[in-house]
Amino acid sequence: MSYLVSGVRVAVRPFTLDDGTEFCAAARASTELHRPWLHPPLRPAEYVPYATRLIEGRDRGDKAGFLVCERQHGGRIAGFININNIVAGAFRCGALGYGAFAHAAGRGLLGEGLELVLDHAFGPAMSLHRLEANIQPGNAASIALVKRAGFRLEGYSPDFLHIAGAWRDHERWAITTELREALGPRANPR
Repeated sequence: MSYLVSGVRVAVRPFTLDDGTEFCAAARASTELHRPWLHPPLRPAEYVPYATRLIEGRDRGDKAGFLVCERQHGGRIAGFININNIVAGAFRCGALGYGAFAHAAGRGLLGEGLELVLDHAFGPAMSLHRLEANIQPGNAASIALVKRAGFRLEGYSPDFLHIAGAWRDHERWAITTELREALGPRANPR
C-alpha cells in the first residue's frame, strides 16, 4: 500500500474507489458515534460519488481526501480527513471535515492522522497557509481534537451548514502555518 505520510501508529493515503466496502462497513458500525454530527456514506452506492468527488477534486486542486490507516492492523481504515473548498492564490486555504470510526475512537489515531495531514497540507505537497474546521458547539470530541492540534477559536457562525435537515450553528476553528510553526515540534514523532 502506498502512503503519502506515515506516523508511529497510522499512515495516510488518498481515497480510492476500491475502499468502498471497508469504508462503508466502518461507517455503518460508527453511526451511533457519528450522529448527529456527521453523515459519511453507509452504502457503496453512496460511497462511489463521494469518493469520486474527492478524487476528481484532488485532480482539480480544490479538494483532498485522506484515509487514516492503522499500520499495525494491515492498513485498516481508522478514519478520514478531507480538505474541501481549497482556494489557491493569495488565500491558500481549505476547510477540514473528518471522522474517526468506532473501532478507532478514543485511541488518538485520528489525532495522529490529523498531525500528518497538517504536515502534508502545509508542506510543499499542497502549500496551504490556513485550514479551518467548522464544528457544531456540542461536538466536544471534535473541538478537543482541533484544540490538541493547535487550532484557535476564531468565531461563531449561526445557521452555518445544512446538516441532517436543518441549518446548524458552528464554531470556526483555524490554524495557519505561522501558528503551527509557533507550536514547535509535535508530539507524534515519525
